[in-house]
Amino acid sequence: MTADRDPIHEAHNQWIRHGWTDAADGMAMVTSIVRVQQLLMERIDTVLRPLDLTFARYEILRLLSFVQSGSMPMTRLGSLLQVHPTSVTSAVDRLVRQGYVERLRRETDRRVVLAALTDQGRTVVDEATAGLNAQVFESPGIPVDNVLRLTELLGQLRAAAGDLVVDPATSQ
Repeated sequence: MTADRDPIHEAHNQWIRHGWTDAADGMAMVTSIVRVQQLLMERIDTVLRPLDLTFARYEILRLLSFVQSGSMPMTRLGSLLQVHPTSVTSAVDRLVRQGYVERLRRETDRRVVLAALTDQGRTVVDEATAGLNAQVFESPGIPVDNVLRLTELLGQLRAAAGDLVVDPATSQ
């Protein structure tokens, strides 16, 4: 295979040649999604790496910034971000070391641990968001007319896996 050939198309052909015709289209779709995820993460990392952030840590900061109090229980963060509690703890630990987040105890229930955005965290997440909006989100790589349709199709995949999915065309 040479560099002037689409490796996913070639793999699709190989699936058919090996008698896996019923799975060939699905394999090509899944492989395409994985490849697109890699390409998008490269673009995201280009924006976030100079700020010493990963996308996971950025998401935590952005989520905390959306809350009026700037803080949220750790368990709620994991639920909203759809990640394992261990992943949230690890990311928050790093954000604490960076000075972007602090851990607090809820006054009414000292058992509840809150992640709270610091002023430094608010500054860096605003800078990161401006960069991501300009360099990734405003121009994701396909015509704007197709962005909503692709989001709808991916929503179907998410819903089939058990995610709660709201139709982006009808929500605000």
